[in-house]
Amino acid sequence: MASRQPLKLLMLHGYTQSGTLFHAKSRALIKHITKAFPLHEVSAIYPTGPTRLNPADIPGYEPPAEGSTAEQQQEQIEAYGWYRRSNTADPPLYIGLEGGLDAIAKVLREEGPFDGVIGFSQGAAMAAMVASLLEPGRKEAFEHFADPKVASEGFEVKEPVAGVAFPASFEEVGHPPLKFALCYSGFRSPGPRYRPFYENPPIQTPILHVLGSLDAVVDDTRSRALVEACAGDPEKEGKVVWHPGGHFLPSQRPYLDAAVRFIKEQLEGKQAKADAKEDDVRDMDLPF
Repeated sequence: MASRQPLKLLMLHGYTQSGTLFHAKSRALIKHITKAFPLHEVSAIYPTGPTRLNPADIPGYEPPAEGSTAEQQQEQIEAYGWYRRSNTADPPLYIGLEGGLDAIAKVLREEGPFDGVIGFSQGAAMAAMVASLLEPGRKEAFEHFADPKVASEGFEVKEPVAGVAFPASFEEVGHPPLKFALCYSGFRSPGPRYRPFYENPPIQTPILHVLGSLDAVVDDTRSRALVEACAGDPEKEGKVVWHPGGHFLPSQRPYLDAAVRFIKEQLEGKQAKADAKEDDVRDMDLPF
């Protein structure tokens, strides 16, 4: 019996989650993908973000009541992120982003190659950035936006700021471009610092955007900004799927089917186009 072709997925959890928690929340999705690709050996890798969060970092956190013990006040929770957003920086600044990207680059080197990446919320934002970083020529975009005047053009800022530098950990990551990405409740990183991930050129990797019409956590305009940062016209190309829910990974059949259909298009569509081109050549009236 011939060995099955690997289909390897990098799974990036959201803010306040962990690899273990995302594994549980994405079980239905991975099961559906595995069933849809019987000729592939599907595997999913779930790293945990390097930024461990304190209770005070959690949205909606309420401090312990007076009289609670010091131990209760400093209680650690199993909640992680790929970075924290600064509460004071203007324009927006992500604290620890380089460390988050370094952690993912390490997984790419040690566990790759991966066919695609699937992310939720902050993990979806990271998925888009990682896909961008692995594209050929992306480093030139970072060099372009290294000039503060160029990066800050069109933004209202007190002082011009440069775009972030190309991550050193991706300089020699040795990983090919990803074939696809699935971004659930994803968003574009705001402000001038992060333009190199999304512009000159826009993201070329095919991305399926799955968004909740009732999402009260990620603002609709931020999700649409990520859609608009992708090459082509994702809306017209069927790469934007809305579900009638909030900030979660939808497990209903239509949305699982949409994910599978998209992955098949990326894996098999390219091969089908290559086969069709070969057939066209065979059908030509050759002059010899």
